[in-house]
This record gives sequence, structure tokens and C-alpha cells, in this order.
Amino acid sequence: MTVVSVIGLIVIALPLAYLYLLALGSVRRPAAPPTTGQTDYRFAIAIPAHNEAAVIGQTVGRLRELDYPADHFEVYVVADHCADDTAAVARRAGARCFERTEGPRGGKGAALGWLFERLWETGIPCDAVVVFDADTQVDPEFLRVMAARLARGDQVIQGQHCIRNPDDGWFPALTWATFLVDNRFQNQGRANLGLSAKNMGDSICLRADVLRRIGWGEGLTEDYDLRLRLLLHGIRIAYEPAALGYGEAPVTWAIARKQRQRWLAGTYRSSRRNLGPLLRQALRRRDPALWDGIAQIVFPSYSTLTVLSVAALLLQLAADWIWRGLVPSMLLLLWLLVIGVLILYPFLGLALEQAPRRAYLAILTGPVFILWRTWLAIVSRFGRRPVTWVRTPRRVD
Repeated sequence: MTVVSVIGLIVIALPLAYLYLLALGSVRRPAAPPTTGQTDYRFAIAIPAHNEAAVIGQTVGRLRELDYPADHFEVYVVADHCADDTAAVARRAGARCFERTEGPRGGKGAALGWLFERLWETGIPCDAVVVFDADTQVDPEFLRVMAARLARGDQVIQGQHCIRNPDDGWFPALTWATFLVDNRFQNQGRANLGLSAKNMGDSICLRADVLRRIGWGEGLTEDYDLRLRLLLHGIRIAYEPAALGYGEAPVTWAIARKQRQRWLAGTYRSSRRNLGPLLRQALRRRDPALWDGIAQIVFPSYSTLTVLSVAALLLQLAADWIWRGLVPSMLLLLWLLVIGVLILYPFLGLALEQAPRRAYLAILTGPVFILWRTWLAIVSRFGRRPVTWVRTPRRVD
């Protein structure tokens, strides 16, 4: 049992150290927002929409009011196999809408890929493309901030994706709090360390020539897939917290379950497809961003790491009780230390973000989410029922 426990500690310590490396990298505060006087860049704003008539008009209307020269950006909506009047509502709000009806409905990635082909075919004049979800609310300075980052030489920039409905229930509140931590550690930490930020699938800007050359991502989680493809091409995703986009978290367990299963299944498939090429590239090029991408694939998530550590602690506790009575072993104390470090992790992120008290209260309910997510991961990976893309219902403001 001692040898097994020591091996378990080593196996857990590596991904835990990786998480804290990103956390340490995020301690330095984000740089001051870039000067937003740059307005020379032309943007195409792309929105995938499937039966989004209830929200698409409001989203397009807000985007048309962004603080940026009106002749330097255009909103393009792909109405993907819609059974409602999404296309008509989008056009009335001021968007150029393309209606996709051919082929199977493959989700957001397929819709965006099809839209980009139409844009390139029609010769749309743009320097960069920005992707938003159909219900995203955007800060008025968003395009100005992105133009400033493009002027610096960044090729792909992820904005800060925030949750706007934390008051709609327990799950939205927890999602809001975890996004605060995720943006700080996973995105700001990577940016400070010179690595590639995550692609959040929303509020992201790409140079048009990069998108033409590499294309959009594939599969159930095309955002995750695109990040790995960019790494293979030597392109890092920059992170800009001043470019704010506000999305909506699922309000019920049933909606969240379908969304999470899709994410878990999609990231697993994309990881299997890209791990080999990433390893080969990492052995050829001295690029720490590639090893970061490999670490994200190989190492277990925070939730899985926590479940494994608690299970190991209970096994060590049982072994100590059998062989040592009430005297705790050094191994038991080390497992307790690991659990303590894991518990500290999200609270450290909230402290760095100077989050309000209710964010800490939301994080306290995290153990329920961790068990739920771990079960979904098992079902998504080993279950017999195929996981497909399902539209996430929207709340109408």
C-alpha cells in the first residue's frame, strides 16, 4: 500500500503543480488596456444562429451600436437550418444573413465554417473576424480594443468572456464564479507566461488571413479544436481582459448536462486526434506553448484531480486504521496536504480577482458540481449513447 500511495502522490503532484504554475503566472496584474484610438481595421462579426429569433434581433442591434466607425464593420449571421424567422429578424436588425439549409446540421463549428466559405467567396473586405454567440452582450469598446491588439501584431485575441446571469440560480452562480477563476488562471496566467490562452468559443478575434489559412475548428467543441490547430501552426492566442463579452450560463441541470456532455465528449475526441501531431511538433520546436497544450490534454481536470485525491485519502485512511490504529502516517498527512492545496486553488483565484463575497459562497457548492462533472465525464467517454450537438436554450431579456 505504501508504494502505491507514493506513486499516487507523484502522479497527482504533477498536474497539481501545473495548475499552480498557471496560478503563479497570473499573480501579475493584467497590463493596462491598450490605447483604443486605432480604427483602421475592418471587422466582420460572425454569429452562428439556430432558431434564435427570440434573441438575435437584440444582439445584432447592440452590435450595430458599437463604438467603432460604422463603415469599418459588418454583422454577418448564419441562420443554420432554422425553423423560425431567425433570418428575417436578423436582417431587420441590420445584419447580413446567410441561410444554410444543405447538408446535416452539425452544430456551431459546421455553421461557422460554412459562413466563412460564403464570406471568402463573395470577397468580403475585412482584416479580422470576430465571433460571438447569438445572445452575447458586448462592451461598446470591444472592436477598438481588438484593433489596438491587432496593431500590436497579435494574430488571434481572446476577449474576457463573462457570465451575465449569476442571479438566475445555483448553476449560473457557480459558473460565474468559476469563470472568474478560469479567466484569471487559465487565460491571464498563460498570457503572462507567454503561452496560448484558451479559446472560449465566444468574444474571440482572428486575423482574416489566419482564418483563411487554418480554417475554423471541427467537432463538438470546435473552439478547443481550433486552439490545438493554432498551436500546431505556431500561433498563440493572446488574451485581452479589457475586451468584454457577456454570455449566459444554463439555468437548469438538464440544459447544463447536455452542454457539458457535448464539451467533454468533444474535447476527448479532439485531444485524441491532435495529441500525436502536438508531440511531434514539440520535439522539433522549442515552444513551451506546445507543451502547455500537451499538458492540458494529458493531465486530468481539476474536478477529476480532486475526486482521485479524495479517493486516495480515504484508501490511505483505511490502511492506516487497519495497520496503525489511530496513529496517522506521514502519507496520510501528505494526502491531507494535497486536499488542502486543491481546496485553496479556486479561492486564490477569487482573491486575485477581488471577487465579491457571493462568488466565494458559490464556490463552496463546488463539491456537488465536481461529482456531477466526473460522472458526466465517465458517461461521455464510455457510454454507448452517442453525444451530439444540441442547441442551448436562451433566456429572453
